[in-house]
Amino acid sequence: MRDKDKERKKVILWAKDVLNIEAKALKMAEKRMGRNFAKAVEVLFQCKGRVVVSGIGKAGIIGQKFSATLSSTGTPSLWVHAAEAVHGDLGRIKKDDAVVVLSYSGETDEIRNLVPFVKRIGAKIVAITGNLKSTLVKYADAALDAKVDKEACPLGLAPTTSTTVMLALCDALAVVLQKLKGFKEKDFAFYHPRGSLGRKLLLKVEDIMRKGKFNPVAEENITVKEALVKITSCRAGAVSIVDKKGRLIGIFTDGDLRRNIDRRNFSLSTQVKKVMTKNPVTLKKGTLASEALRILQEKKIDEVPVVDKNKRPAGMLDIQDLISAGVV
Repeated sequence: MRDKDKERKKVILWAKDVLNIEAKALKMAEKRMGRNFAKAVEVLFQCKGRVVVSGIGKAGIIGQKFSATLSSTGTPSLWVHAAEAVHGDLGRIKKDDAVVVLSYSGETDEIRNLVPFVKRIGAKIVAITGNLKSTLVKYADAALDAKVDKEACPLGLAPTTSTTVMLALCDALAVVLQKLKGFKEKDFAFYHPRGSLGRKLLLKVEDIMRKGKFNPVAEENITVKEALVKITSCRAGAVSIVDKKGRLIGIFTDGDLRRNIDRRNFSLSTQVKKVMTKNPVTLKKGTLASEALRILQEKKIDEVPVVDKNKRPAGMLDIQDLISAGVV
């Protein structure tokens, strides 16, 4: 048991060492932040085309994530593999584009082959590298210093600390561009319609409410028995009660039945208008599903009628509909 505890402590120390090495490298990158970063932001912000991201190896993988982050935060971007670029994919790069190239050494064959042709196309180049004297930087319009004292890899070979710094610099670029462009939550949701935030910010009650034959509606003079039959046939938990003009005046729920069932003179033949909840909470068409959830939780109710501009029932929203849609 003691040997196992020692092994665990050793593992934890190793892990902490990795985090400490990378944290120190990030602090050094922060201290170096200055005009070069601002210049890189200017190049990307002023780009009239797309931000093309390229690289190879582990730095290239960071580049793919960077391109995806840009695309989802308001900066159109695409990823081009450095090796594939010189075998035809250069055709994806246009004069109005800005090309971000990630390479720690800045001297790999693929990068050295790529950057002269990017310049010939006329696109701007932003370099993210650990070697500011490299061939890559000579061709760059702006360069970010990603130099680290050492990799977290005990052999000093596998890109670890260097890719962490590259990732952080890429995130910094993406976030700054996002702020400069005034990219808001609703914009983010638009690009993530199937994500949690997208559902909360884009989904409206009419997208998920029960309508048609699943939206029970009845006139005020029906009996409780008839109301219950209506609820059951629609597989709902409540029925919207309307006047002769079809305007909502109340709602009858399972809760209303339970509250009245022991009262004198109550029977299944009682008119529903005498025991319904009058002037119930309603939602207007166009209300966000997230707002509907807030109202249901605040009012501690499970169903709510959705009405049109003339107060006519357009649908019924149940808490289960919000759960099914992934809003909860």
